[in-house]
Amino acid sequence: MSLKDLMMLTGKTVAVTGGAMGIGQAVAAGLAGMGADIAIIDIADASETVKTVLACGRKSKSYHCDVTELSDVQTVFDEILKDFGRLDCVFNNAGVFQRSPAEEMSREEWRRVLSIDLDSVFYVAQTAAKIMIASGSGGSIVNTASMSGIIVNIPQYQTAYNTAKAGVIHLTKSLAVEWSKFNIRVNSISPGYIHTDKVDPGKLPKETRDIWYLMTPMSRMGRPEELAGAVSYLMSDAASFTTGADIVVDGGFTCV
Repeated sequence: MSLKDLMMLTGKTVAVTGGAMGIGQAVAAGLAGMGADIAIIDIADASETVKTVLACGRKSKSYHCDVTELSDVQTVFDEILKDFGRLDCVFNNAGVFQRSPAEEMSREEWRRVLSIDLDSVFYVAQTAAKIMIASGSGGSIVNTASMSGIIVNIPQYQTAYNTAKAGVIHLTKSLAVEWSKFNIRVNSISPGYIHTDKVDPGKLPKETRDIWYLMTPMSRMGRPEELAGAVSYLMSDAASFTTGADIVVDGGFTCV
């Protein structure tokens, strides 16, 4: 089989959490372009992402879900299996960003970030893995971590976020080892600063933007679509010997 054929996702069903906007939306479109059918999971309206996937000639449907609630996650994946007939891959991407000095952070804020950015990643991965194990065909799970799980960002303070994303990286490795016997590969991507509606350089304080650009060798923020290639590779048969890996996509930020 050619490398091109190995890279394609034709015939695969992919579930994308946090797919209504930003990184999730861009990656969903990219995966559809590689031939995948896409189930979009989000607490927000994901109709625009569904339209984009349908325009690629692929099947798509959106599902409203609070991924911090395990029962909601289980219900939604049951619906996906009923609607699509199979589940091959998951882009476990839902998350929130937080900036708050550690000494001022409330218990509620700490728990909210950890619940969305770490707990939900496990709930989604566990639920998807049970389906993949039952099918006997294995699968691929790609979690969104962050360069913030590797380094500590400045000048902003984001202890809860950094902690959660470091947890995602180690969770990824742990699940990769446990589930290798089921032919389920688990990997993660660690984006750097990505320009989205929520993180717009034009709306950042000048001091923050200047430091980010200075510390990024490519002197810019990334675009959401620049993450799609890494996710697509990790889901494809071209990555059949890749598990427990974390691919850093940060414009060189963590190199300096």
